[in-house]
Amino acid sequence: MSSLWIYILVFVGGGFGAAARHGVNRASFVLIGPNFPAGTLFVNVIGCAVMGLLTSYFAFRGEQTSQHLRLFMTTGILGGFTTFSAFSIDTALMWERGDVLLTAFYVMSTFILSLMGVFLGLFFGRALLAPVV
Repeated sequence: MSSLWIYILVFVGGGFGAAARHGVNRASFVLIGPNFPAGTLFVNVIGCAVMGLLTSYFAFRGEQTSQHLRLFMTTGILGGFTTFSAFSIDTALMWERGDVLLTAFYVMSTFILSLMGVFLGLFFGRALLAPVV
């Protein structure tokens, strides 16, 4: 597969991920309101957990998974879905509004929960997918 097709795969995957992120953000706005970026927090935590699971899968069971599919799923879909750039602007806007405590809570919860998501994804991925010795 040519290099151009790989970029197209990542581009298409990114579109799917971005559309899913938009849906989560819209639902979050309706359910929770505009004052806390719960949608961004959710997509970052879930995206990190899925990245952990996929990494485990590729390491333990993914020998038949092409590099193209890996790029489509991780760089494409998850890259479009998780949004640390959105995290950064959300943080800056809350700070500028003077919501110092809410900003601190958001930054710490995003950081801690995202790392927990990766570790949980790796843990469950290894538990479910690693060869039994």
